[in-house]
Amino acid sequence: MRGLTRISNARARTRRWVTAETTSGVILMVAAAVALLWANSPWREGYQALSQITIGPAALHLDLTLATWAADGLLAVFFFVVGVELKHEIVAGSLRNVKTAAVPVLAAVGGMVMPAVIFIAIVSFAGDRTAAHGWAIPTATDIAFALAVLAIFGRGLPRALRTFLLTLAVVDDLLAIVVIAVFYTGDIDLVSLLVALACVAVFALLTRMRTTRWWLLAPVALVAWVFMHESGVHATIAGVLLGLTVPALRVHGETESRTHRFDDAIRPFSSGVALPIFAFFAAGVTLVGGGAASVFLQPVVFAIVAGLVIGKLVGVLGVTALVTRFTPLRLPDAIGIRDLLPVGLLTGIGFTVSLLIAELSFPDTEHTDGAKIAVLLGTVIAAVLAAALLRWDARAARRSDMNEDGVVDVDTARIGDD
Repeated sequence: MRGLTRISNARARTRRWVTAETTSGVILMVAAAVALLWANSPWREGYQALSQITIGPAALHLDLTLATWAADGLLAVFFFVVGVELKHEIVAGSLRNVKTAAVPVLAAVGGMVMPAVIFIAIVSFAGDRTAAHGWAIPTATDIAFALAVLAIFGRGLPRALRTFLLTLAVVDDLLAIVVIAVFYTGDIDLVSLLVALACVAVFALLTRMRTTRWWLLAPVALVAWVFMHESGVHATIAGVLLGLTVPALRVHGETESRTHRFDDAIRPFSSGVALPIFAFFAAGVTLVGGGAASVFLQPVVFAIVAGLVIGKLVGVLGVTALVTRFTPLRLPDAIGIRDLLPVGLLTGIGFTVSLLIAELSFPDTEHTDGAKIAVLLGTVIAAVLAAALLRWDARAARRSDMNEDGVVDVDTARIGDD
């Protein structure tokens, strides 16, 4: 009995460690670094061979490479968690109150439009029209990585800043999902799509039963994913739709919402397995050899880095400044415009979703490799600059009315408080 207790405690500690904001981003970066080092080592052929191993039933058109399984299969788990989080925020969280959510929502829109504009402007000026299809690559924000940097370097700043960033990043991911579904979908198999949607409807009914049965939910979710994959719509969209069906309010007299329960059950696998494996297969760009210099000189590299580092910052900060100056909308209590300097840079941490869009954008390896290395480079630059500004912001004196709404701030909770 004592042994079972120790095992249970060890599992609980592992789950908390894997899902902690301060570790999830580090795990992602380690996985990406290992892939990048291996792909540029004398044993790089082994990395490429591993990525191209094909498994799965050919009869179901699922004879996919390990790299594709990571992008289409494991990443669907991550998008399921995103869908669950979206559902909770819309129904019971920060997106429920329109007035409170308006500023971060509009900031998210600005943070997606400006990077796309900068990307298109740079590749058009350079005359590389074949790269224009990658306009959405610098528009995405990696929630896990961005929150990890904020948790580590934002200690002492208002906790409301984390809520603002989370709201902005969740809306950003929602818009990125819409972009993937609309702009990165090929020919549609309508029958398969309808079957997938029917499975999503069945899943929704099962999640509302008095007792949730995983042995029923998992097969239905799997079938929904298979038919979504077969339909031509990117398979990760199935994960989002399934997550959005989970009830966000307490049902059948339960003490917590099912969005919390599902999130607690799936997030450890998403953070500790699915995302690191995807990062491992997506980030392994080979840069050694005669063509390495040409990869860095591609217009798409400059466009993505500029979009992530400059476009995100200008979009988020500019829209927020305009909205709070010319409309009655204000930032949340205890947050000032200066706090959005590091937040704008944090949104430039694209990573997971940006790497996915990079794979979907280009059919040729040359542009894909350039886009991936640009995502990694832009993410690192944005993260380093954000970390420095977060420490500066935390040390600077704060006014009694940071959001300038005419009322003294009362939200005294700080990041890092117990």
